[in-house]
Amino acid sequence: MSTLSISLPGGTWALGDLTVTRFGYGAMQLAGPWVMGPPADRDGALAVLREAADLGITHIDTSGAYGPHITNQLIREALHPYSGSLRIVTKVGAVRDQEGGWPPARRPEDLRRAVHENLRDLGLETLDVVNLRLGDAQGPRSGSLAEAFETLVELQRQGLIRHLGVSNATAEQVAEARSIAPIVCVQNMYNLAHRQDDELIDELAEQGIAYVPFFPLGGFTPLQSSALTAVASRLEATPMSVALAWLLRRSPNILLIPGTSSVAHLRENVAGAGLPLSDEDLAELDEIGR
Repeated sequence: MSTLSISLPGGTWALGDLTVTRFGYGAMQLAGPWVMGPPADRDGALAVLREAADLGITHIDTSGAYGPHITNQLIREALHPYSGSLRIVTKVGAVRDQEGGWPPARRPEDLRRAVHENLRDLGLETLDVVNLRLGDAQGPRSGSLAEAFETLVELQRQGLIRHLGVSNATAEQVAEARSIAPIVCVQNMYNLAHRQDDELIDELAEQGIAYVPFFPLGGFTPLQSSALTAVASRLEATPMSVALAWLLRRSPNILLIPGTSSVAHLRENVAGAGLPLSDEDLAELDEIGR
């Protein structure tokens, strides 16, 4: 158990009928280099997962493509049997190739196989939330998601999936998914420097749908990075702490899933996300992505 009490910032949010902490944990970094193969420190990876649970985090983000399979297997080894409050959110729609790429795998047979592999590796009979991963490694791509999403809806009807979401999606794809079946979350790249989903976030908040940003420090220009560093220095905090705290303040439907393979760094992220930001701080930070 944790030897130091840390209060999770941000409170909770409802993914459909499932309540999760707004501060969650992204498990991608628990696999080996380039998210391939086993971790160099297996005991350390298991310790991070157990620490996340001990801190009260109830939202863990994962995918069968991480490793592949490795991260899900680590989650099962560390935390199974799962507590009644823990929610595991996974993704399907991409696999790994021998070069470490992320080719799409969104044919119905690909998605059915991926769901069953997630169930097996996690030791579950029903997956709490499954996100359909769209686009590619460079970002969202336009196009209909109907066939792929309808496949997941059918698996949901079979009782294998509780709730659905989309990842790496355009606003049009989010709307198309919602026209087919309810979704509880959207997972896209978004941070202080990449504000392309501002309007979408606000629309989703009104509908009670979570928005889960990834890469909280990704894609900054040197000028943007310098501006963030200047604010962080003034606040005597790290850039990551400021970025996470800003995301929690940006909208109540934003859920954080920062990843790390270090227990100490996990604790730093939790503490940092609770950094108090004044109205002046927020105004200055808002200029970074404009």
